[in-house]
Amino acid sequence: MSVNVSMAMIPAAVSEFMRGPHRLLIDGKWVPAASHRTFPTHNPADGSLLSDIAAAEAVDVDLAVTAARRAFDDGPWSRMAPAARAKLIWKLADALEAQAEEFAFIETLDNGKPLNDAKVVDLPHSIEVLRYFAGWCTKLNGESISISNPGTWHAYTTREPVGVVGSITPWNAPLMMAVSKIAPALAAGCTVVLKPAEQTPLTALKLGQLILDVGFPDGVVNILTGFGETAGAAMTAHPGIDKVTFTGSTEVGRLIVRAAAADFKRVTLELGGKTPVIVFPDADIDRAIEGAARSIFSNAGQICNAGSRLYAHRDVFERLVDGVSRRASEIRVGAGLAASTQMGPVVSQEQLERISGFIASGQNQGAEIRAGGGRIGSEGYFIQPTVLTGTRPDMDVVQQEIFGPVLCAMSYDEADLDRIAREANATNYGLGAVLWTQNLSTAHKMARKLKAGTVRVNGGGLDPALPFGGFKQSGWGRELGREGIEGYTELKSVAMAL
Repeated sequence: MSVNVSMAMIPAAVSEFMRGPHRLLIDGKWVPAASHRTFPTHNPADGSLLSDIAAAEAVDVDLAVTAARRAFDDGPWSRMAPAARAKLIWKLADALEAQAEEFAFIETLDNGKPLNDAKVVDLPHSIEVLRYFAGWCTKLNGESISISNPGTWHAYTTREPVGVVGSITPWNAPLMMAVSKIAPALAAGCTVVLKPAEQTPLTALKLGQLILDVGFPDGVVNILTGFGETAGAAMTAHPGIDKVTFTGSTEVGRLIVRAAAADFKRVTLELGGKTPVIVFPDADIDRAIEGAARSIFSNAGQICNAGSRLYAHRDVFERLVDGVSRRASEIRVGAGLAASTQMGPVVSQEQLERISGFIASGQNQGAEIRAGGGRIGSEGYFIQPTVLTGTRPDMDVVQQEIFGPVLCAMSYDEADLDRIAREANATNYGLGAVLWTQNLSTAHKMARKLKAGTVRVNGGGLDPALPFGGFKQSGWGRELGREGIEGYTELKSVAMAL
């Protein structure tokens, strides 16, 4: 494992940005928190201090919401022609693309993920999401409705922006999540107050610089760094916010629902997952091995849709588990800036301890470690890619979201699709599922039986055009796709007697 990486490789512009100061973006200006309090953010690769960040609290939230409210009610944004909004959002995508290298370095320093992953996954996806939703600005149409009331009528529907949106994003994919919430809200004509996760605020602040540079009107996007229990709680309770969109844990999602219920804010929640990966005996096993390993070990398993439960037919189980375990042992774990790194650290000491606790719990309940299972070194927050066998449906490691590089492998004896689906569905989550089979009939039948918002067959990943969200306790609503932008609108019916 490589931890120590020369800071000389970091671009000068990134080093300058990291020095700060890192303030709040409110009404088009960078300002300190009203309390002048700050908090540190650390490099997960070695625990070193990266920057001090302004700590927003309720008074800062009120200022930001007031600015967003003014920009929506009185300012130019909601009245701007759709094509003009589209041009600005596209311009932001161009600006992000021009500085993609800098953003990738900042994301890696703040989150820990391999630099190459930031370059080839996070940045291209973020840029494409902006361009995708820029295209929706001119396509949010209503429709004419035929009604049967006596007389002659002209009836139609329109879509209008919901208003001021409070967006709260997680630490596992900071830039991607920020863009996935900002882009559809802006395209719909809403204004935004964004709170990035306190562990990883830096790319959101860098994005704020671009938003100012490309010419968005003051108050359209406001960015508040701070903690969930202060800034986040104040946002969800604020009467000036019309919609809250949150990605994070199911536990915090419940708190947001309770707070939003006071004034019936619109709410979109993308919460936890426990994605099953189901391998049938006719699958291309070599591809399934690579796909299963990638699904759980990418981003150190810190993905809501990570394939954390593996179900394989007994005829292929040992070959599959051996292959994934071998792949786990070969993964080069290290600092994200090291060129050889394939998996970086987890985001924090707290997360490291949480994952380690789940592994110990699995062992105590009878699971066997086939690969990994331990911490790597004493500096930074590194843990081995881990494969557990002998797991049962009632174990905590099978039922609860670990959010780390830990795979629970189980076998089944016969291809009874109903039985397999029952076991795959037997958690509180329903975010995603993965199937490996060469039988189209099996794939289609299983896709219908699985209680999951996204079913991927033989690979695949996120695309801005595909709605993303979950069943059961994996959330409410959808992000991305047409449904993603419609979630930032209200539908109005108009009936006119002629």
